[in-house]
Amino acid sequence: MYTIKNKISALLVLFVLFIFSCRNLQDMNINPNGVDPATADPNLLMPTVITSTGLSVINLGFGDIAGVMQHTQLDGWSSGHNDYQWTNNDWSGYYSILNTNQQMILKAESEKLDFTTAVGLIFKAYNFGYIADLWGDAPYSQALMGTLGSQHLSPAFDTQQAIYAGILVTLDSANTLLSKDPGSYAVNPTQDVLYGGNVTKWRKFANSLALRYYLRISDKEPAIAQAGFEKIAGNPGQYPLTLNATDDASFAYIGNNSGTAWPSNLSFTTDSTNFTRIQMCQTLVGAMLSLNDPRLGVWAAKVKTPLKLDATVAPTYDKIVNGVEIIGTQVAANYSNSYFNTPLNYDPNYIGLPPSWSSFPQLYNLAPVQDQGKANPHVSQLNNIYTQTSGPLLRARMLSAAEVQFDLAEAALKGWSVGGTATGFYNAGIKASFDTWGVSSSYSSYMTNQGVPYNGTLSQIMQQKWIASWTAAAEAWFDYRRTGLPAFQTGGNAKRPALPLRFIYGLNELQYNAVNANNAITNTLQQTSFTSSDGNNSAWSKPWLLQGTNQPY
Repeated sequence: MYTIKNKISALLVLFVLFIFSCRNLQDMNINPNGVDPATADPNLLMPTVITSTGLSVINLGFGDIAGVMQHTQLDGWSSGHNDYQWTNNDWSGYYSILNTNQQMILKAESEKLDFTTAVGLIFKAYNFGYIADLWGDAPYSQALMGTLGSQHLSPAFDTQQAIYAGILVTLDSANTLLSKDPGSYAVNPTQDVLYGGNVTKWRKFANSLALRYYLRISDKEPAIAQAGFEKIAGNPGQYPLTLNATDDASFAYIGNNSGTAWPSNLSFTTDSTNFTRIQMCQTLVGAMLSLNDPRLGVWAAKVKTPLKLDATVAPTYDKIVNGVEIIGTQVAANYSNSYFNTPLNYDPNYIGLPPSWSSFPQLYNLAPVQDQGKANPHVSQLNNIYTQTSGPLLRARMLSAAEVQFDLAEAALKGWSVGGTATGFYNAGIKASFDTWGVSSSYSSYMTNQGVPYNGTLSQIMQQKWIASWTAAAEAWFDYRRTGLPAFQTGGNAKRPALPLRFIYGLNELQYNAVNANNAITNTLQQTSFTSSDGNNSAWSKPWLLQGTNQPY
């Protein structure tokens, strides 16, 4: 998988040292290689849990899942990102976070720190949710017990269904713990790098995350999902929600070294391809151009050298004039004939790389320098803000108000009682995303564009939710799997002619917990027509959540 330099062991030190730089290491009871859960104050574990979780989300949503969801493509070293060539998806990073988080919960409970306990429960739910979403069945009820003896080193797998049920119970417990007078909690705001000790925002995060998972199971357990969703949405006093962008569960990158900087930055690397090999995907570019969406200019750079076909010049003419590359008809025909009958893209502003276009994506659109990672002047790079180490828009985004509003819109469309209309929540979702990306002033005019005003369909909600998931594409993937929306098409170089559905169980689990892993593979995964020769442990097999739904295929 595409990495973003999130070496967890180093990251733990970097964030804690940044926050508590005035204190001696011995005073903080940590060792030089990271926070020691056995001796640390539970609140000192909090920034570790928050930041490592957030960076794992970015690692997916700005990494390979951004390729699956056709936000971006890579023009080199792209097999995992563009083509789904996944061979070993290891979940140890998530369980490492959960182990630290478990220590925080146990210590907070023993010291009767309700706020810290609730934060731990939220991140327990969040990380186990990602494990269940990504893999399916997984160790849950017997997990995190390795320190109790060797008999706990091969935990049984809980079903994906049971994990989701446990997550929802956990989040309700967190909401209850946070329901007292906010002033009654022992909170050190400097240790809370997400909300600065704001108890109400944490409560909103917990309940909004519960909405995510009630909607997740809505096709499999519709009665449970509707009742749980309506319970939360219908009682904002008891269950406040993240409805404004100022309450988004996100934190800024510090950017003072490679471990705390935005992943595609150019300050802490001598390899410029860290940035230049990332291209916009034409699926996203085309959708946003059709809607005249101002967020495109925030995320993408205009093509450096547009192409222009001129039938009046010699057929083999090819010359840059005033910053535009003018080409003759034979040049265009030769390109198309050489590359799968692909026509050239002449848009003067924004052009994306088609999904899984070729095993040599660096050749697209008449690229003059056909080397991997060399900036193609005829395709849109990301906006230059993504070369920086930090900035107001460079944040690890775990849950947004836009997502919550679109969740409410979908629930309203289902006919659930959620205190509003699908149109109202859809509009609020777009507004929240515009607020997040600093284009609020364009909201009113955007809502008058053709194709933007709500037309009563789920596809329109999911399109806007997909656009709003920029840099957090994993949630869009989970939505796509259960709805089939947006209706993506794969490119010719993809491993299979369909988007993948899950991560495969990794080699470590297959080797060291073979009985339980193989039981899950054999008994709980369902092959599809795209599983091919993989066997059940395939990225194209269906876990419980998708079985019997006919989605996405």
